[in-house]
Amino acid sequence: MSGLLLTSLLLPLLGFLLIFLSPKNEKKIARLSFWCSHAMGASIMALLIVWIMAGCPNTEYEWFTLYATGAYRFPILFYLDRVGAVYLFCTWAIFSIIVKYCRVYLHRETGYKRFFMTIFAFVFGLNLVILSGSIDMLFAGWEVVGMSSFLLIAFYRHRVQPVRNALRAYAIYRFCDIGLLLGAWMSHMLFHESQHFSQLSTLFDNPAMPPAGYASLLMLSLLILTAATGKSAQFPFCFWLPRAMEGPTPSSAIFYGALSVHLGVFLLLRTSPIWTYHYFTRLCVFVIGLLTVIVASISEKTQSNIKGQVAYASITQVGFMFMELALGLETLVLIHFLGNAFLRCYQLLVSPSIIAHLLRVEGAADTDFYIKSNSMFQFLPSSIRNTLPEVLQNTLYVFSLQEGNLELMVRATLWEPLKRIGEYINTLNPWLKLLNAFAVFALVLLAIEGAGINTKYLAIPLSAGMVLASLSAFSQKRSAFSVWNAVSLSSILAGVAVWFLNPAAWFDVVLFASGIIPAWLLGLIALSKLLDNDRFITSLFTYRALAETQPKLSLLLFLSFLGLVGFPITPAFLGEDLLLSHASAHDPWFALPITIAFIINGIAAARMFQRLCMGRPSELNENFTATVPPAQ
Repeated sequence: MSGLLLTSLLLPLLGFLLIFLSPKNEKKIARLSFWCSHAMGASIMALLIVWIMAGCPNTEYEWFTLYATGAYRFPILFYLDRVGAVYLFCTWAIFSIIVKYCRVYLHRETGYKRFFMTIFAFVFGLNLVILSGSIDMLFAGWEVVGMSSFLLIAFYRHRVQPVRNALRAYAIYRFCDIGLLLGAWMSHMLFHESQHFSQLSTLFDNPAMPPAGYASLLMLSLLILTAATGKSAQFPFCFWLPRAMEGPTPSSAIFYGALSVHLGVFLLLRTSPIWTYHYFTRLCVFVIGLLTVIVASISEKTQSNIKGQVAYASITQVGFMFMELALGLETLVLIHFLGNAFLRCYQLLVSPSIIAHLLRVEGAADTDFYIKSNSMFQFLPSSIRNTLPEVLQNTLYVFSLQEGNLELMVRATLWEPLKRIGEYINTLNPWLKLLNAFAVFALVLLAIEGAGINTKYLAIPLSAGMVLASLSAFSQKRSAFSVWNAVSLSSILAGVAVWFLNPAAWFDVVLFASGIIPAWLLGLIALSKLLDNDRFITSLFTYRALAETQPKLSLLLFLSFLGLVGFPITPAFLGEDLLLSHASAHDPWFALPITIAFIINGIAAARMFQRLCMGRPSELNENFTATVPPAQ
């Protein structure tokens, strides 16, 4: 069974690598994707058959230990139970449909190879999430899924709106990752060696003796709920999912209609022993689901496009799943997930055909042709609808058009305060910044020379400088180099601060730096060459589309970006977990600023990469303006 499990997990990664190495030939790419998807399907079906014949046991398999030092251990651990089996089957079925559909649907599309690479990376990340045996492994797959989403929403990178919506969705993902990062940190701190998913249920066998205090479990539950809410576009993050439909229709079907939108539900199922221990967190899950159902079902009625309507319909059903989870109906949730996933996938795949059919009918009609739209109050009985005051009807209509102003509320709460602080930092005199840097450096020298200063207290100004550097990058509008260097400085300060907290952790800090510093230097080289070749002197916020004119350098910058933000391809990913582990062992307060810095760094670096490498080139815009005659 272990061999089948590894094969099911690694075949999508093999497909990604084979497509990446293959030439830009549609027939070869289609053939590779066909055989890799079918091989993955055969492996998954064999795995599930063997698992069922064995009596559907909860199976844990440890492949090897990636890193171990002292009390810290990062095992490559996998886990299969009935929840994972249902999600794995659904992933295979929908992925095989999407691959077969896309081989024809994307014929002669410029990004044909890029699309198949991204969906194979997505499925690898999704399988990693489903088969993960611990929250650390789950977070690795979570990051792969998030990055794949970012790339697929911005697939049509010549258009501004898909690029902006990709950053919007990625920003929500990153903000909500605070919950998952701190949740992983708290699970290490509370459960020690027992944070495996297979061990969670046994930790709560005795209700009179919980594995941690009520306050700690409540905090951990709320962090997990935050991550699940953002990933599944639940209240108050409902607004990003309809905007994520800017990508190709097949990616919308596999990501936001069927699979990715249900990962929040999967996270709650996996961690149910933790958050179901409190009635208050059960109530929170139920209320979030209820509010989502109300807002999404109303907003769906005023959507002007089919994909937006399907998106809100899917959000509504996930809201019902949250409510079912709060009531303890886990089996019903799994059945509901299967039905909703297959239905939304079907609806999104046939939506282009429906539109084309209606256009043909309209063109063939001899009389006026009207499409009867659903009333925004169709979910209410007519007797109730007719008794509502006209003012209330108009108010609800405006509310649904504005989608509850949830995006404005989230921006005012999360985005704008950080942006204002960063803008203030960027307006400070550079000499004042340099003076502060020299002051910190002097303190470091005093500590190293043994002047009697406890190095532990130096972590406080360094952690403050780390967050301020991240906020500076977050609000930087003029220089790509300033963003890149500020993100790198923030990461380096995080490592130095942990070293001051625990000098014995110097090797783990070096391990973290071995991923950060090479990525920083490679990024500087790529930026220097990219901006040297750019003839247009514009601000950072101008889309330059350098991925079209300089694809190799743009790929190098993208890989550097992944390394700098701790994506699970460099030691920086493991280093982030190590830094949080040392923080929990010595000074738990440090986990919050370091997590905030890592999250903000990811958003700032993604925006910089997006502005430089996506969009329509300026020269194309100028040529287009010059050649198109003015409207008569």
